[in-house]
Amino acid sequence: MPYKTILFNKQDNIAVITLNRPPMNPLSKRVFKELGQALDELREDTSVKAVILTGAGEKAFAAGADVTEMVNLSILEMHDFCLLSMETQNKLENLDKPTIAAINGLALGGGCELAMACDFRLAAEQARFGQPEINLGIIPGGGGTQRLPRLIGAARAKELLFLGDMIDTATAERYGLVSRVVPQADLMDEAMTLAKKLASKPTVAMRVLKNTMNTGINLDLTAAIAYEVRNFLVTFASEDRVEGMKGLLEKRKPVFQGK
Repeated sequence: MPYKTILFNKQDNIAVITLNRPPMNPLSKRVFKELGQALDELREDTSVKAVILTGAGEKAFAAGADVTEMVNLSILEMHDFCLLSMETQNKLENLDKPTIAAINGLALGGGCELAMACDFRLAAEQARFGQPEINLGIIPGGGGTQRLPRLIGAARAKELLFLGDMIDTATAERYGLVSRVVPQADLMDEAMTLAKKLASKPTVAMRVLKNTMNTGINLDLTAAIAYEVRNFLVTFASEDRVEGMKGLLEKRKPVFQGK
C-alpha cells in the first residue's frame, strides 16, 4: 500500500515518520493502517536504531481522530476503528527501538494518545495537549484513560480527562507528560540529536531494556524484579556486553555490533 497520509523517510540509522494531513493531521483509518505498515517495516529493519514521529506543518502534531469519518460510522465500524487504533499504538509502544514524539503543535485526543505511546515526548513551545472527548459525550478510546494516569498519576489524569481542557507545554512538562520543551525552530534538530544518541547505544541491551520496562510496569514488584533479572542475564550473554566491559577496562570507547 503506497503511503498517502504519512511521510516515511530514513536518514542513516534514524527513521522519521510524519503524519501528513495538514493543517490538523487528523487520525483516520488509513492513517492508522499506514502507520502500522511503517512500524511493521521498521520492526524488520535492523539498520534503523531509533524512530521520530511528528506532524506536518506547525499547527498540529495530530488534533485528534478524524471526526468527519467517525460521525458516520456504525457502532460495529467504530469498534473496528478502535481495534485498529489500539493495534497500531501497541505496535508503536512495543517497537524494539526507542521512539520519539516530536510534538510540533496540537496533540489532542487521539493525537495525545499517539504521543503517549512513544518513549520520549519533545514539544515545541506552542504545542498544546488535551483529552477533550468528554466534551463530545464520549471517552477516550485509544488508550487515554490508561496511559495518561500511568504517565502523570491518577489525580492529574482525572483533571485532564474529566474536564476536557487543554494544557500548555509548561504544564505538560511539570506534569511529566513531556520531557523537554524547545523552540519550534529547534524541535526536529533536538529530536534528531536525541535519536542519534539513542541509536549509538548497544541495540541488544536497548531492545531488552525497553521490553523489560514495558512489561514489568504491569507486574507486581516481586515478579517485575524477577523478570528484570532474567533479562539482565540475556544482555550479559551478549557480545556487546563483552565489548562494553573491555572498552571500560581498556579505557576506550566500545564498538558495539548489535550482537
